[in-house]
Amino acid sequence: MMSRFGYTIKQAFRQIFRNRAMTLASVFAITAMLLILGIFFLLIINVNTAAESVKKDYNTIEVFMLEETDETRTQQIINDVTTWPNVAAAVYRSKDEAMKILKDRWGDSAYLLDTLESNPLPNSIVITVADLESADKVAVKAKNIQGIEDVKYYKDTVDKLLKVTNGMKIAAMIIMAFLVVVSIVVVSNTIKLTVFARSEEITIMKYVGATNWFIRGPMLLEGMLIGLISAGVALGCMGTIYVRIVEAFNNQAIALLSSKLVEPEFMITNLAWIFAALGISIGAFGSIISMRRFLKA
Repeated sequence: MMSRFGYTIKQAFRQIFRNRAMTLASVFAITAMLLILGIFFLLIINVNTAAESVKKDYNTIEVFMLEETDETRTQQIINDVTTWPNVAAAVYRSKDEAMKILKDRWGDSAYLLDTLESNPLPNSIVITVADLESADKVAVKAKNIQGIEDVKYYKDTVDKLLKVTNGMKIAAMIIMAFLVVVSIVVVSNTIKLTVFARSEEITIMKYVGATNWFIRGPMLLEGMLIGLISAGVALGCMGTIYVRIVEAFNNQAIALLSSKLVEPEFMITNLAWIFAALGISIGAFGSIISMRRFLKA
């Protein structure tokens, strides 16, 4: 058993180095597919994270007050709003409280807010709706209140983020399906070269009683190794790129979406499993297709 396993490994590595040009082509094709998949994966995960962060305030409408709106007028607005249908509560939020909440969301990057000369956030009233289906009507009505500057309704932001996410998922599936087919074809052609080069040897092995699986073993392992090498290359590239992106744009993401980019450790760990599974599967499937044709089994 051990001698057979050793033979399989030895032959697999020998064929990889013997067909270096086609092996590189296979690695390039699979790596390209995994890189494109990885880009979409990074985008989708970060957009979903941002959407989940905003969803925490999905049932709230924040009404920002004008600077000149005094406490008396603010309290009057609160009293009026609480009488509206489907409004569960209306709570005053000072600019200092808003800054504290913002610092909590920014996490480790909150120190950047300390460089501000003054607090630029406005005082506001946070309206909690009892029924999400009527939240649109409450938001529209709130925009007509005198003494306010703006109304922030998170449902619009969530809907836009979800549309972007769904669009990216569909595009990723289409592109990935195409690239998987291309990768399988390239790997299959690489294994075909091995079969052609060893055609006489394979014929002799079959004459002396070698089973099809004994012949398939090295070729199957060759395809899996090509896929695994591709996964390693793709993971190294994506890991380096994403770390640079987080370092360069994390603060901008916080300012734009009130949510940090997903930690590189989490992304790289998950990509490692995904890339390894896809790379090995594509390599193995390409080998199986090639061997079924040439071994007639």
